[in-house]
Amino acid sequence: QVQLVESGGGLVQAGGSLRLSCAASGSIFRINDMGWYRQAPGKQRELVATITSGGRTNYADSVKGRFTISRDNAKNTVYLQMNSLKPEDTAVYYCKLNIWGIGSGVMDYWGKGTVVTVSS
Repeated sequence: QVQLVESGGGLVQAGGSLRLSCAASGSIFRINDMGWYRQAPGKQRELVATITSGGRTNYADSVKGRFTISRDNAKNTVYLQMNSLKPEDTAVYYCKLNIWGIGSGVMDYWGKGTVVTVSS
């Protein structure tokens, strides 16, 4: 069994910052790619940023230069540092981890989501 726990969401004014965390625990052999996605009200879920096991990152154009994804392999945790937040960043943010579980093979695991609200 693998569990993901997200934290760090909240309400912030435009121009402010938040840091999201997503920690994995359980029967984990290896974590491959990690990523953050978001879903705004009435919209489809979209990719925000990803990071490979080797540290290569990829960002949506809308967040480049403002958001930074990072990972701590010792803690099985992925972070999303969000700076210069805009009202259009308001969404539920989900982490997704590609995990090789012990006895369960390789699967994608999703967090339950954390709400980020940016006021103007």
